[in-house]
Amino acid sequence: MTNDAYTLTLPEVQTSYMVFSSPHSGRNYSRAFLRRTVLDDLQIRSSEDAFVDRLVAPAAKYGSPFLAANMPRAFLDLNRACDELDPAVVQGVRRPGHNPRIASGLGVIPRVVANGRAIYAGKLSIEEASARIEQYWHPYHKCLGTLMEETNRTFGRAVLVDFHSMPHEAVQSVAQVGFSRPEVVLGDRFGAAAGGDIVDRIETIFLEAGLRVSRNAPFAGAYITQVYGRPSRGHHAIQIEIDRALYMNEQFVRPNGNFDSFCQLMENVVAEIADLGRQELPLAAE
Repeated sequence: MTNDAYTLTLPEVQTSYMVFSSPHSGRNYSRAFLRRTVLDDLQIRSSEDAFVDRLVAPAAKYGSPFLAANMPRAFLDLNRACDELDPAVVQGVRRPGHNPRIASGLGVIPRVVANGRAIYAGKLSIEEASARIEQYWHPYHKCLGTLMEETNRTFGRAVLVDFHSMPHEAVQSVAQVGFSRPEVVLGDRFGAAAGGDIVDRIETIFLEAGLRVSRNAPFAGAYITQVYGRPSRGHHAIQIEIDRALYMNEQFVRPNGNFDSFCQLMENVVAEIADLGRQELPLAAE
């Protein structure tokens, strides 16, 4: 199922309570948007989770739904609340209380891409910003909310596995002396968004695939993890950040020589995560 806002790939029969998503891999850069930005075609893609949808696409083969955004993050950030509007980029918006995401230019309508590069020369009208939210943000989140509710109703539990990518340099700050930098970061908002049993098992899957894993540093999860991770309701959410250098050339935003083998590794990881949703896990957290 594809529309302007998202592509939803459903299994023939959903057999797992794992729901997969990729909110930042959209790459429908319209001519109108590209005319508005002061960035070139590569710079505007620097905050995109390029190719993550291809890494996670096999989910439907293993009995899990997969939801992917179609519009790019630089156009609209689905991992922000719809009211996180930045007065520095949208006309007529009141200055909010302290919000570090808005302050850094990363509200729902981003002001900057990677390395703080400004997207626009001026401001958008409030009408244009509202139209983006109405046309793309609300349909995506309505679909994701429905997937979580229906999965929980069917299986008694729903686990959102929300895939992202991170610049290779982003994890340099958490690399400790004598330890290698993590290649995968699992974010569960320090245990608030998902049961520890689920996160432990997903971490084990990545470790057994030969990848180095850390938790909640430097990414603990943002809006999606916070809103959809409600263990008391049987809803869990885990954000997964993958080092882009494992599969792509970041400078030119294209697959690198390891792309095909990493896709196969990720298919195995996705299959094993989906399989967790067919196993009996403790329900103590619920």
